[in-house]
Amino acid sequence: MLSQKTRYALKALLELAALPAGATLSSAAIAARRAIPVKFLEAILVELQRDGLVRGKRGRSGGYQLAQGAGAISFGGVVRLMEGPLALLRCVSKTQFRRCADCTDFRACELRKAFRGVRDSTAAILDGWTLADARGDGGPPATRLGALPGRKGGRRSSAKKPPPTRGTGGPRPPAAGGSSRQRATLRPANGGRRR
Repeated sequence: MLSQKTRYALKALLELAALPAGATLSSAAIAARRAIPVKFLEAILVELQRDGLVRGKRGRSGGYQLAQGAGAISFGGVVRLMEGPLALLRCVSKTQFRRCADCTDFRACELRKAFRGVRDSTAAILDGWTLADARGDGGPPATRLGALPGRKGGRRSSAKKPPPTRGTGGPRPPAAGGSSRQRATLRPANGGRRR
């Protein structure tokens, strides 16, 4: 799960991405528009400024603005800055690889194979989704989200055609509450709302 800090960072960046060229917005204004505690947001903005994503202007007409174009800032880059590696296991991380202490042969590890796929898919989606994409009305960029990394063009994802169930050789029945296509999305069943 994303931390609240990362969610606030993304919300603040999206607010700045909506500004006209050259305009700035104060931390208090961003906090009010996005319901973020001001002190927490100020610390986040300092970190984003240090990492080169935002610029701060002092003075009466000061505030913050993006230091790069909205199309150059990916969700994946922001998540990595705020959270660290996208990988759920260190042994599949591209930036902070470390062997698991309890693994005798990490190259043959079944867990590593599965979680490398999860990391690759997550990275492909988050790195392909920019602030500009999120601000647009057209939805996700289809060319970036269509194929999973490591798959050859023309091969279909198993999410579109469920594998047969054990013993029957037939397709798996859809789960209650939706088709296999609905289950293949990355959105939780509650529509992404926190409970």
